[in-house]
Amino acid sequence: MKDYNPDAIRNLAFIGHGGSGKTTLTENILFKTGEINRIGSVEEGNTVSDFNSNEVERSISISASLLHCEWKNKKINFLDTPGYTDFIGQVISSLHVVDTAVCVIKSAEGIEVGTETTWDYVKKNNLPAAVIINKIDNEHSKFEETIESAKNRLSSDITVISFPSAEGINFNSVIDIIKMKEITFAGVESKDVFESEISDAYKAKAAEMREQLIEKIAESDEALMNKFFEEGTLNDADLESGIKSAILTGSLVPAFAVSATMAVGIQNFLDFVITYFPSPVDRPAAKGSLNDKPIEIKCDPKGDPALLIFKSLSEQHVGELSIFKVYSGEFSAGMDLINPKKGKSERLAQLFVMNGKNRKEVTKIVAGDIGAVVKLKDSHATDTLSTKDNPIIVEPFEIIKPSIRGAIKPKAKGDEDKISSGLHTVHQEDPTLTVQFDPELGQTIVSGQGELQLSLAVKLLKDRYNVEVELVEPRVPYREAIKGRCDDAEFKHKKQSGGRGQYGHVHLKLEPQPRGTGFEFVDAIVGGVVPGRFIPAVEKGLNEILNKGILTGSKVVDVKVTLFDGTYHNVDSDEVSFKIAASQAFKKGFLAANPVLLEPIYDITVKVPEEFMGDVMGDISSRRGKIQGMDSEGPFQIIKAKVPLAELYKYSTHLRSLTSGRGGHQRNFSHYEEVPKEFENKVIEEYQKSKEED
Repeated sequence: MKDYNPDAIRNLAFIGHGGSGKTTLTENILFKTGEINRIGSVEEGNTVSDFNSNEVERSISISASLLHCEWKNKKINFLDTPGYTDFIGQVISSLHVVDTAVCVIKSAEGIEVGTETTWDYVKKNNLPAAVIINKIDNEHSKFEETIESAKNRLSSDITVISFPSAEGINFNSVIDIIKMKEITFAGVESKDVFESEISDAYKAKAAEMREQLIEKIAESDEALMNKFFEEGTLNDADLESGIKSAILTGSLVPAFAVSATMAVGIQNFLDFVITYFPSPVDRPAAKGSLNDKPIEIKCDPKGDPALLIFKSLSEQHVGELSIFKVYSGEFSAGMDLINPKKGKSERLAQLFVMNGKNRKEVTKIVAGDIGAVVKLKDSHATDTLSTKDNPIIVEPFEIIKPSIRGAIKPKAKGDEDKISSGLHTVHQEDPTLTVQFDPELGQTIVSGQGELQLSLAVKLLKDRYNVEVELVEPRVPYREAIKGRCDDAEFKHKKQSGGRGQYGHVHLKLEPQPRGTGFEFVDAIVGGVVPGRFIPAVEKGLNEILNKGILTGSKVVDVKVTLFDGTYHNVDSDEVSFKIAASQAFKKGFLAANPVLLEPIYDITVKVPEEFMGDVMGDISSRRGKIQGMDSEGPFQIIKAKVPLAELYKYSTHLRSLTSGRGGHQRNFSHYEEVPKEFENKVIEEYQKSKEED
């Protein structure tokens, strides 16, 4: 592959709902541009972009796949992203490094939940965008209806560039309103394209749509608006520059009619991409920092080298493959670099450009381009590599917060190291899946975006590390507290068994503290009835019982304990005796001071279409949730509520089921709250039962 300057590079991400045809589209682009000589299919599991075993088995994209092609002396990098919501992190990282998002929509089904979800991130990134209405060959295709729906639900700036001359199974040509030609495609296995004059049946419609495009372009620029009013139209040069500018600013979202399976509309889409889509140099400078000071990083091959790793793949027998975008400068094999965030040195081994798992070695990769490197030691997704002289850090992409969690339960003992290593690898490949051992719960907790994401992590442990585990419901980190007082909790620890014995005797007073205050210990001993050398042992005994808990083995919080009396023995008293006495006295006093169980409450924000609002609110109430408020966001309702963590296990899966896949939620810890008595008794009984079983 020849070298390309940044202005000759186009970086795209294909996004949209699962099953919209993104993978089939990318497969046909690779064929039409000569990168492959045989078209694979999702059903047969032999496409270039869906290459890992889970993708082949399930016939869905799970990981974003980097692809590239050359078209009329331009290089196009494109990322085929997953449509399933569990893997939204792959979409977010891809959108961070590309210059245009291309949303693929099914013509028959129209706007679906994955379309809306991914489009939200396009808007959040202020990213230039385009729309492909795919599967026009479907007998139920509704191109114009889908365009109108997209205008209403995605962007009012969506404007048709090509439309079908005939929808359904006979679809083989489009009307291109830039060229004002009818373009006929010779078939899936052919690269031939035929341009002809627009037939009389579509001339009026094409003229009307071209006029709409010209007006849209004129609206986006004051100089063009004045020229439009003076001359009544815009010439071809004005239209070309106006389209480029409008796409860059987001005031134009071009829409194309395509059938990926029939290979119709692909070449004219590629022509539009290289002519009108922004190159990396057209886009605003990236944000970053240098020596903790914010900087702007311009796309300049002669600038200080800086690349951002946005994806990691672990390949057996090869090691980790890091996929990156160069934001500034150029990189060649053998360069010594630094990871400024971690303070680690790295050396670039071989550099590659990628088509799925297929790698082609190159000598260098320049600003604006996307490539890959193997065997970095300490650098993974979200890390920057730059030079020691200029340790630039590129602003990383957002790591979305988890919405579902599960606990890992090994099926055999002794596999802990393998499990830890495997889950660490999964996290490096997909940072949205987090792994943490919770010492309080005694469980390894994995968190992510959905059940499929977690189950695939478990499957990887089995396939790659030969370790079998199961996902179980995580324990809830309850807290224990008191509502009443105990003015005298006494315990005498006395043990005599020949020789020196044990003796410790304390009187404690227990009082509740305001929520969040924590534990307070007061030494109120007068006259040395408990010698000073034993006071730390009393406090240590209290801290131990506070961490172990009384009712459910959960931490005791927000209690004030005063040591006000006791006795000791000159020979038999020691620190262990007073530690035991303190913990047992506390236990007696705690049970006498109206103990209560506290549970973690989470703030949840649920986004659902309006027609599902009643069902979702009813479901929240059934989970002991309290609705805090509602807002509108286009066709969606935003419900804010506080819900106990104990009621949120697998909530994301249930919410999708309740809303036909169109609902989503986010959660954040809020506070601890008293558990209702009927639930408290149940939790305590379950804890006691589990203790007996253990």
